[in-house]
Amino acid sequence: MTILRLKALLGAGCFSLALIGTAMNSAHAGGIERGGYDIDLLFDPAPFATEAESTFVMPQRKLKNGVDTDPSDGDLTFLGSTAKDSKSYWVPRIGAKAELVKGVDCMFDYSQPWGAHTNPGLWAGAESNMETDIKSNNYAGTCSYKMDAGKGQLRFIGGVYYQEVYGFKEDLVSPLVPGFQGTGRVDLKGTGWGWRAGLAYEIPEIALRASLVYNSRVKLDNISGTLDLTHVGMPVLPIYGSTQYMPDTVELKLQSGIAPGWLAFGSLKWVNWSLLQSVPICVQGTPSALCVTGDALHSGQITSLDLMYRDGWTVTGGIGHKFNDEWSAAGQLSWDRGTSHGYGSQTDTWTVGGGVAYTPKPNIEVRLAGAIGVLTSGHSGTVAGENGYVAGEEVSYDFGNDLVTAITGGLKIKF
Repeated sequence: MTILRLKALLGAGCFSLALIGTAMNSAHAGGIERGGYDIDLLFDPAPFATEAESTFVMPQRKLKNGVDTDPSDGDLTFLGSTAKDSKSYWVPRIGAKAELVKGVDCMFDYSQPWGAHTNPGLWAGAESNMETDIKSNNYAGTCSYKMDAGKGQLRFIGGVYYQEVYGFKEDLVSPLVPGFQGTGRVDLKGTGWGWRAGLAYEIPEIALRASLVYNSRVKLDNISGTLDLTHVGMPVLPIYGSTQYMPDTVELKLQSGIAPGWLAFGSLKWVNWSLLQSVPICVQGTPSALCVTGDALHSGQITSLDLMYRDGWTVTGGIGHKFNDEWSAAGQLSWDRGTSHGYGSQTDTWTVGGGVAYTPKPNIEVRLAGAIGVLTSGHSGTVAGENGYVAGEEVSYDFGNDLVTAITGGLKIKF
């Protein structure tokens, strides 16, 4: 989905302003990305800095021409061929950075890098998905050491983070139950650790910075929860999922002053979303060797979370300008390659955004930004994974070019 962040980065005798935009959610950026990873606060030249921001994202993805393509247990097409798939959401982030000793900076932050919320309800594809809600919490510590190198400074970056990923999915299990209340619900949660490493080169006098940062995979090997089938006359079952990984990422960021008071910036990001194909879910007690993706005759799974993603790419470029000591502004354009390729509604997204930063005092900065984008059209049907598993056999549907908007506000205080 779309998140805009307005950063004011003041260098020695020169201004720089970057509008870091378009971190997107499940249907509007790669995979289930929401806030992503952000360590820009680490570069603030102040001895101590803290910031908080929140973004409200409003996707308008609508599904149409839905057809129940597996009517063996009842054709649900009569429930409706259209549905509103997306839900609006908030993404918060808070962080603090301090210079521990000369040349050594450390940052601690809380964020929500991953998330997704779709809620089409009762429609032709109700056996595939009625509602899915995935959330995350990320607690990170990142440090850097910088040293003189040529005309500027070379910075070595490293850190660790702990993640919680949790959520639920509801779909129609038994269309034969009177009143269409035959739903089932899966609740799951997993946790894991990750690490990051990177390099940056800076020349503050011309607001130049180039950074390359790698964020590792997060291994979720303790996925567990419940399967609630009480609406179809069955008990709540304890379940678990096979080991999964949240994706690793690589991001290159560049910025430089191009004229007095003017800054150009850009970024290129890759996210390894192809790690997430189909997540098998099994009843506790099922041998792990049988908890693999497949049908009931060849595996122990009782249901699955089908994603079938391909890798994500995001390209961003923009211009910033400082009007005076109090006001700065920036604008940007970004493109995100959708992770869906025949199954799901995450196609390419184009976003344009802009924002302003107000600095009433040298140590206080207030930021406000907005964005508008296009979620491009496409079709969802059946897709075969690398292991031969086929997803999307329950429903097919189309979607047109849809709108996404976002607004974000933030506050930075430094000493």
